[in-house]
Amino acid sequence: MLPEDETVRLARKAPQLTLRDHDSQIDVARMRNYRLKRAHEQLVHAECDAAILFDPINIRYTTGTSCHPIFTFHVPTRYAVIPVEGKAVLFETGGLEQTAKGIDTLAQVRTARPISFFFAGPRLLEQTRNWAAEIVDVLCSLTGHKRSKVAVDRMEPLPAAALQEFGLTIVSAQGPLEYARVIKSEDEIACMIAAISVGEKGMAKMRDALEPGITENELWSYLHQTNISHGGEWIEARLLSSGGNINPWGKECCDKIIRAGELVAFDTDMVGPLGYCVDVSRTFYCKPGKPTGEQRRLYQTAAEQLAHNLSLVRPGITFREYSEQAWKIPDEFLRNRYSVLAHGIGLCDEYPAIAHQVDWESVGFDGEIKEGMTLCLESFIGAEAGVEGVKLEEQVLVTAAGYQKLSTFPYEDELLN
Repeated sequence: MLPEDETVRLARKAPQLTLRDHDSQIDVARMRNYRLKRAHEQLVHAECDAAILFDPINIRYTTGTSCHPIFTFHVPTRYAVIPVEGKAVLFETGGLEQTAKGIDTLAQVRTARPISFFFAGPRLLEQTRNWAAEIVDVLCSLTGHKRSKVAVDRMEPLPAAALQEFGLTIVSAQGPLEYARVIKSEDEIACMIAAISVGEKGMAKMRDALEPGITENELWSYLHQTNISHGGEWIEARLLSSGGNINPWGKECCDKIIRAGELVAFDTDMVGPLGYCVDVSRTFYCKPGKPTGEQRRLYQTAAEQLAHNLSLVRPGITFREYSEQAWKIPDEFLRNRYSVLAHGIGLCDEYPAIAHQVDWESVGFDGEIKEGMTLCLESFIGAEAGVEGVKLEEQVLVTAAGYQKLSTFPYEDELLN
């Protein structure tokens, strides 16, 4: 493990987002091509000829384009074909084709066809067959194969069946794309640090606004406002709760009024500027007053868990070894433990999810922590019969020497000491 002053060195060099002639900047074109190359390598490894992608996260990763991501999570109005070498073909929402003009990862931009019931209605079968015929034509031009093996990520049964009628073999794209996304480039790390900087500004606003009488929803809105005002995009879940709402963890915020003397816990789950995810958790104390001994015990226990598990992070350690060596959760907190010890992070929560030792036989899988991974380490401490709990989480980069913390927001002195 690196000394504390070294673990924050990279994070302290957060990039500026405006051009200056004498400073290096985030090179978005270089980042796009790095990510496409990573996808190519994994598709080759999976012995595929190409991928057909609908997931807006995967489209963004491979092409560097994004448009209406939340809407397209549930209505497929854009998609992309990624060959195993060369540039991609993007099918953009009709009328927005020019938004992808000049993107160097794209060989062509076409108009997407409506293959959702929302747009096609009772003509869905007809539209889907037309869609499949066009996709096969594009695949033939890119790969030279009439009967390709293609990886797909998010696809309804009808388009999948239509492709199979043309003789295509379909496999899952999610595994290859998750493996591609796991090792971050220098530009991706800079984007992530920029996003975390915005997220922590929002956290500071929440800390300043916390007072008796504010509702959970109102307090949570400070993070949203900060994110959007800095070019951020969305927040994946409304994970803020107070007092008796905290334990067990996972409830979304509501109009509960926060009272003096309560703990307030949150998890940012924020897709920030430049599309990178900020997944940091803290627990605050609502003043006036002083924390109780039990509140301090919960907080210090969570901090102890994270400190121990951070000390294990290094390239070469396997997921199983990490799980076996992880901090042993006391029995009183075991049932309400967080679902995983750690998970990957990038454009969103990513592979891997490292299981607790007690869960290993049922859900655990092995692998290796590698240099260039970015991980989030999780802790929730709350007794099964308890009222409150404490949520803490750190976002880190795996380095040759161990790790560097990318999240820098301080802990609560009154709860820690």
